[in-house]
Amino acid sequence: MVSYFITSTGTDIGKTYVTAGILRAARRGRKAASAIKPLLTGFSLDNATHSDSAVLLAAMGKAVSRQNIETISPWRFSAPLSPDMAAAREGRRVDFALLTRFCQVAINAAPGTLLIEGVGGVAVPLDESRLVSDWISALRIPAILVAGTYLGTISHTINAVDFLAFRGITVAAVVLSESETPAASLEETAATLRRFIKPPIHMIPRGHNEQPFQDLAGSLLDLTYAGPS
Repeated sequence: MVSYFITSTGTDIGKTYVTAGILRAARRGRKAASAIKPLLTGFSLDNATHSDSAVLLAAMGKAVSRQNIETISPWRFSAPLSPDMAAAREGRRVDFALLTRFCQVAINAAPGTLLIEGVGGVAVPLDESRLVSDWISALRIPAILVAGTYLGTISHTINAVDFLAFRGITVAAVVLSESETPAASLEETAATLRRFIKPPIHMIPRGHNEQPFQDLAGSLLDLTYAGPS
């Protein structure tokens, strides 16, 4: 079974939005797909039902409960900072070996495609010496890079793709998630990026159109039949 690591060019670009969209498309197509978000910062129990983990659970058709959030997001920190900083504020640290082991167990146990949603961008620090890219490398799975259409995204996306390639990470796809205040259209942004990067580019417009997610899921997911829904 194939698994993917969902990462991005930065924070608040659309990782959860894209991951949830793929999961919904998988459910509609009765395909086996699930997701985890092992590291979560900016988390509050008072607002847990609106967390990224809650969005993923809802997209999988699972109850948004404290137990389920803890199951898919074992490392939760209050401060909306990079994991190393958020953990330090609580007198804690991210155990990289435990983190990668948790993900590997989930990959091995998944009945179909597993989506592992990261935190922040590709070079966000996890601890004193490791970045998100080290996390992806340790898992030896391809990445899906989520980018926006804001001013500056061309440079950020090219840099992220090159950085991942330098780290030996395969980028299975670049997903352009239309920004709230786009500097250019999805089509213009994609056309420019295609001149400089090799991974296939998928475009996700803002709004409630699920077809782009259906197309994206169809190109990425293991087409294992999950049985009647």
